[in-house]
Amino acid sequence: MQNESLPTILLVEDAADLALVIQRELTHAGYQVLCATDGLSALELHASHRPDALILDWMLPKLDGIEVLRQIRQTSATPVLMLTARSEELDRVMGLEVGADDYLTKPFSMLELIARVNALLRRTEMIRQLLAADLDPNQAPQLVHKGLVVDIERHLVILHNNPLDLSRTEFDLLHLLLRNPGRAFSRTYLLETIWGAAYVGGDRSVDNAILRLRKKLDDLGDEIETVWGVGYRLRP
Repeated sequence: MQNESLPTILLVEDAADLALVIQRELTHAGYQVLCATDGLSALELHASHRPDALILDWMLPKLDGIEVLRQIRQTSATPVLMLTARSEELDRVMGLEVGADDYLTKPFSMLELIARVNALLRRTEMIRQLLAADLDPNQAPQLVHKGLVVDIERHLVILHNNPLDLSRTEFDLLHLLLRNPGRAFSRTYLLETIWGAAYVGGDRSVDNAILRLRKKLDDLGDEIETVWGVGYRLRP
């Protein structure tokens, strides 16, 4: 019986020993896991259970991973992490073009696998929240904060009547903070949702982007507060 409070991962892997290890690690990480050993079973389980994410091996009996992915993408946007023994660039590009969200080349560490699954689900939830906010009829098309105006539809930021030249990453950071004043976001969360990358200790991408954004916001830069030991927030 499924526990609806836990995210569900569909694992499609025909190597029994590897599948057992992955299932164990995902369970320890707080996920419930469904398992399939061939492409046809994977499609059936996906259709009947609608998992939150899919870990999909490239080489499978009955139906290979690429064909499974093609069929799933006809009706579903389930985030997909592909596992492959293929390291050639062309193969990786093919998987991404068909609709994979990420990939791991065998052999890989279980820590990296869990980090990538976490990142996939964080990005999916972030997109869901942003889409829900954008579709909300009561949601204003602009965010305003002390002389700062963010026009969502036109992707435009104006500070004291002067337009700011922000990168996509800086815009997304500002957008997220303005939508959630007072909420502290960890560096891990920001890196996974804005950059789409798993956090590795020592990565300064978030800190450097916040530093650039503060400088561009001039006198309002101090509105982005550092939450020591956590990350950043917009002053409530």
